[in-house]
Formats: sequence, C-alpha cells, structure tokens
Amino acid sequence: MTRTSRRHLLQGLGAGALGLAALPLAGCAVDAAQADGGADAQDQELSFLISNLDGGWVPSKSAISSYEANVWQQLTDKLVHTDPEGKVSPWIAESWEQDEDATAYVLHLRDGVTFSDGTPLDAEAVVANIQAWAVGRPEEGLARVGLFPGSTFEAAEAVDARTVRVTFTAPTLSFLPTLGYHGCQLMAPSSLAGSLEQQSDLAFQIGSGPFVLGSWAAGDHVRLVRREDYDWAPEVLGASGPASLAAITFTVLPDDTLRASAARAHQTDVSYNVNPQVLDSFTEAGFHIEVPRYLGFVHGYNLRTDVAPFDDVRVRQAFTRGIDRAEILRTVFTDAWEPATSWLQSGVPEATDLTDLFSYDPELAASLLDEAGWTQRDADGFRTKDGVQLGFTIYPTPYLTGSVPEAELIGQHLGRLGIHVRTQKLDIPTWGERVTNDPTQGVAEVTRSFVDVGTVAGVVTDEGEDWFAVGSSDAELVRLRDEVAGAVSREERAGVVDELSRHVLEQAYFIPLEQNVQRIYVQTPGLSGITFNAVAIPSYHAATKEPS
Repeated sequence: MTRTSRRHLLQGLGAGALGLAALPLAGCAVDAAQADGGADAQDQELSFLISNLDGGWVPSKSAISSYEANVWQQLTDKLVHTDPEGKVSPWIAESWEQDEDATAYVLHLRDGVTFSDGTPLDAEAVVANIQAWAVGRPEEGLARVGLFPGSTFEAAEAVDARTVRVTFTAPTLSFLPTLGYHGCQLMAPSSLAGSLEQQSDLAFQIGSGPFVLGSWAAGDHVRLVRREDYDWAPEVLGASGPASLAAITFTVLPDDTLRASAARAHQTDVSYNVNPQVLDSFTEAGFHIEVPRYLGFVHGYNLRTDVAPFDDVRVRQAFTRGIDRAEILRTVFTDAWEPATSWLQSGVPEATDLTDLFSYDPELAASLLDEAGWTQRDADGFRTKDGVQLGFTIYPTPYLTGSVPEAELIGQHLGRLGIHVRTQKLDIPTWGERVTNDPTQGVAEVTRSFVDVGTVAGVVTDEGEDWFAVGSSDAELVRLRDEVAGAVSREERAGVVDELSRHVLEQAYFIPLEQNVQRIYVQTPGLSGITFNAVAIPSYHAATKEPS
C-alpha cells in the first residue's frame, strides 16, 4: 500500500465517522480484500486494521506484544500448541518425554519442515532458538524472552537431526506449555544470528509459518502472502496444507473511531481493539465479536514497595479497597468483561476465588489511611502528612483499550478518599520509558499473559523481574516463590500457588481490576475458521471468507 492510498483510507473513514458515505478506497489493500466477492476462495485476502505496530520487529521484544504478535503468529510456527485451557498438543515437536523430576526433556521433531528460505527446521535450529529464548545476547541489546524459564535453564543440545534434549538445574514444569507462548516463535538461525539493527528489519526475519512477508512500511502496513508449500500446521487448527487465504494486510490506523467506522462500512475484515462501549452496536448489526480471555494475570496494577507512598502496606491496602470495580464494569466495559477474582485470570487452572481480600470497602480504606498518619487535608481536600500530599500518577497502558477512562474513574474513587491521582496518556515507546524502565514510578499497569502458572515465580522477587521491588526482603514471598518454581507435580504446585496469591493480595502488592480482555476483534460476517491460542492470539491458517 502506498502512502497516498492510506491517505484515501483515512479520508474515506473520516467521512464514515461523520455518518457520511465512505469514499472509495482505490489502490488500497483494504479495498482489494473486499472486492473479491466473485473470486475463487483461494484468491481471497484478509484486511486487518490495527492501531499500531510500534513495538518493532526484534523477535524477543516485539513477539510478546499484543500488536505485533498478530503478525508473528502467521509468519512463524511453534514447537507445541497451547490452547486457551492450557492443554499442550504437538506441532513442530511431534512428541516428547519428561523425566520424573521435570528437569530434563527430550523433543522429537517433525520431519521435512523448512523455513521459508529453504533451510531445514532441524534440531540445530531448535537449539539456536531455545538459546535465544533462554539467554539471548544481552550485551548486544538482544534480550531473552521474559516468560521463558531462563532462570533454571541449563542447556539444549541436538542429539541427532530430529531430537533435542533440554535440561534445567531445577524442576521446570512450565517448559512444555511455554513452548506455545507467542514469544517462543521459531526463527531461522540466520535471523537469530543477526545484529540488533538487522533484527529490527522485518524483511530480515525468516519463519516457517503459513505466510511469508510480501511488503512492509514502518508505521503504515505489513502485507503477508501465502506460502504455497506449507504443510505442517498442528491438527488443532483444523486444516492442513497451505492457508486458504491468499494474503493478509495489516494496516495501521491509530484512531479507534476510524477503525470502528471502517468495520461498520465493511471496508475491513477485522478491526482490532475498538472502544468496548460500541461493541453492542456491532453485535446488533450482525458482526462477530471476539473478546478472548487468555491465561495470565488479570488487568491490574503492580506497586513498587520502595517508592512512596507504596512503602506503607496500609496505603497499598487502602488503594485496593478504595476502588469500586462494579462501577468500572458498568461504566467502562460491557457484559463481556467479568470481575477479577484474584491476581490470576479465572481460566488459569490453579486460580482460586480470593475476592474477599480486595473487595470494595471505602470505610476500611479511609481507616487504613488514618492509621497510616494521612489525617491532615490541604486546601484542595487531599490528605497530607508532614506537609506532603498523598498522591501519585497513573500512566494508562497503551496496550489496553479502555485503560484511560478506567484510570480516570479510579482517580475519582480514590479522590473521594483524599488521594490525589493524576493520569497521563502516553504512546508505547514513551510508556515503556516512563513506566516499565523507570524504577521511580511506583504504580505500573499489568496486562501480562502466560501459558503456565509456574512463570509467576519469575516476576515476584529479585531472582526475576521483581515487580514489587521487594528483592528478597519478604521471606514468605521467597519461600512461596521457591516452592512454586521447584514443584515436581501440578497438584503440589496448585496449593502453593493459592498460598502465594493470598500473600500477594494480603500485602496489596498487586491491585486486581477485572478479568483481562486485552484483545478485541470486530470481524465481518462470513469470516470463519479462526482459532485462538492460550494467550488469545489468532491463527488465520484455516480462515475463510464467504463471498460478499
């Protein structure tokens, strides 16, 4: 797509947003995808409007983004498929063995698989990928994949051309399910060997998936075309051989209203992450709405205990007790959203209902703040102590539609308690700099997925991401972390996960909000054959369109 044709799209959608007839989308892939009503099914194309592709194309970084992951899922394969219930089934690894201590695994690879440049996807290639996920090349700016169990990783070796042995220094039950995580995508060894600059170029990245890159322009579009010799999709996707669609075009359109207008005008097949409050109108008009939940953490905030005022547990507890979550669900979202019952999504097999530990109780919240010494008020009515106002800034995540109005509503809730909450919207690069990479920012919004609950051990203390800035100072948290990480059976681990979850919520390290629906797909009627994995990323390998 040219810049000019994208401008036509914007102009046409702008008219649609005002209730006027949309202008023709001449020369645009969105138009081409809709003009195939009489074409053979094998010539059909899919058009996909997305708000941004700002995460870049370095796989270990952008593969975990809910935006770029939509593209990567079509370009690459995985060793296993992990479904929304956490069930693992074969893909490139057609079978495997695990020792009784969960410290050694043997993967048996499917024969005849190749990357799109013709190189074999063999044991040596798999070893190179596992090394990249587990260790990376941090000295060159190439990070490891955050949710891969790298802390216990010991080695990966090619036993023969189709057999890989992977060993860990401690029990690692999360290894197999995590191979289905969208950050663990299989790339050609030549791509993995590239520099940071080379890996930032999508054209440099070679996968083995059902589509290959046709063209791309930063901030504008990515066009994928069908790989004709593809023949190793997992059985659970429901089709074999090459993809049914001839091409997929992801077009960047940042404005939520314009993406919604394009969908209403049938100028796109999929519109990603429109405003939740308009979804009912699409359902009434016959559109199919996918709001898949995924395995992972609920939407919420993690608090850094080394940043005031969150260094006081009573302030943290007042924060969580002062939020009216029922009003958030009524006001910001729709019936497709459900209340949080823990800091884990309810679909996680080990999750238990711990709502009583963070339910709305403004009287309790006020008494906790009084107990913590925030008893004075300034001229604006906000609480103070020793001349310091009680307040902080929330930077709503750009990864979740609805996060801005939700943060503003939370500000109103806490404002009634005398807490001054400021909100500021940022783009993705600035948000990462201001929140993710700034240790002085005390509150950070979480929309994190995972495919196995064992990975929670990697975020809670300084042996991992240290979300709560507790280091190893909380002995109970360290004990529970070690027991989760060291469990050799899922039954044993489930009880410890419940203990850990209770401790995290009692200490108000994490503030749950609602069940995480991070991805919203408004799909045109007649689109079918789409499947979702454990982290709610779609595969279009078996997708088809009814003639319009």
